[in-house]
Amino acid sequence: KLRLRECEHSPEGEGLTVQVPTALAPPLSPTDSCEVRPGPEFLTRSYTFYPDHLFRAYQFYYRDPFCREPAHSLLIKGKVRLRRASWITRGATEADYHLHKVGIVFHDRHALLNIARRLNRTQAGQDCARQLPPARAWLPGALYELLSARAERDCTVALGFTMHELSLVRVQRHLQPQSRAGPQLVEELYLGDIHTNPAERHHYRPTGYQRPLQSALHHTRPCPACSLVARSNEHHPPVLPPQAALPLRLGGRWVSPVCEVRPAVLFLTRLFTFHGHSRSWEGYYRHFSDPACQQPTFTVTAAGHYTRGRPSTKVRGGTDLVFRVTQARVTPMDHVTTAMLNLSEPSSCGGPGAWSLGTERDITATNGCLPLGIRLPHVEYELFKMEQDPLGQSLLFIGQRPTDGSSPDTPEKRPTSYQAPLVFCEGLVQDHPGSWWHMPLSGRGPCPQKALLPFLLLLLGLAFLEQL
Repeated sequence: KLRLRECEHSPEGEGLTVQVPTALAPPLSPTDSCEVRPGPEFLTRSYTFYPDHLFRAYQFYYRDPFCREPAHSLLIKGKVRLRRASWITRGATEADYHLHKVGIVFHDRHALLNIARRLNRTQAGQDCARQLPPARAWLPGALYELLSARAERDCTVALGFTMHELSLVRVQRHLQPQSRAGPQLVEELYLGDIHTNPAERHHYRPTGYQRPLQSALHHTRPCPACSLVARSNEHHPPVLPPQAALPLRLGGRWVSPVCEVRPAVLFLTRLFTFHGHSRSWEGYYRHFSDPACQQPTFTVTAAGHYTRGRPSTKVRGGTDLVFRVTQARVTPMDHVTTAMLNLSEPSSCGGPGAWSLGTERDITATNGCLPLGIRLPHVEYELFKMEQDPLGQSLLFIGQRPTDGSSPDTPEKRPTSYQAPLVFCEGLVQDHPGSWWHMPLSGRGPCPQKALLPFLLLLLGLAFLEQL
């Protein structure tokens, strides 16, 4: 791997570098928790990349949101070759991949029947379903091929399976502080996002990321799931440690721990304040033009109310809510955005008068801001859940936004998966106009004392990426 120059460290000793990789190498990169994909699908993943460009990937699927009830496992083998720095998603590397083999192992008859039912929805899938054994002839541990490059057989399309996530890659390294030892190196692998609409996944090429995989050698600690996932295979899927389901109790401030990347090249950080007694909320969204969240473009401050939550009927462990957005303000933070807003129709964003750099304006009276795609008043059908990480830190998961950029403004568009988690923060202090800094007031909050941004990422120019 290509190591970039050292980056500046924050007061806690957390520095981070972004590698422009010339190769993906071992060891395994396991997930550190149960993942939720749109659908919903509950899974864990473990990928190994070899120096000759070959890779082996395991995807373990479950019936429950805690990844304790295995349904089936996929064994995926192929070749991946990194090509060039992405011209669409800054900080990412584009790659080409070719699948050699995809096999499936069913861990019970119910999983076999479920896959056969999915295949039987199309004529091509029906031909594939005939290659699976009848439920009464199912054998535990038997591997059935869904794709074979040698035999020129491919049933993955009928199943809605792709590995397009390998077409967008980002490798990061940072130091995790340890209370009784020196900082711990953590390596993370970001792969391309999964389209929220399963019907679009075969054609979609990622522009955002999933939650990162972690190196089996250099991962956050403690991580009870990491070693379990790393040691597993298609015949012995990991069963994650028991995890108590936390009730959703909204209150206090929640912030993005890292710079977030969404499809369509959106870089942002989020801060939410919830008032449980009145079921009101405020949100602060800061948008950037770079993956380090160092070059702000505009900020949006929104407010409204939300309904009492009820258990989700689609996503076990989730809570359905309805959010109403009734007020919003916008602050342009660069000259391009300021100029764009000044060229917009006077009644479409903020009323009469010129926009100026760094000056906030209320857009409630104009029912939002058309150039920025903000509509007021606005209703969103949301999905929330709370968890605790192994260190006892509270995490808040909010529903994943539709990949096509639309809003979940109807019950049918309610999310079935989650965005990157927010972390609980005890307090907020203002440093100076135009910036926000977070600091725990009681010592329990996890938020850093410096700017909540990307641990000062350092990126190498696109021209220096070695072509493989």
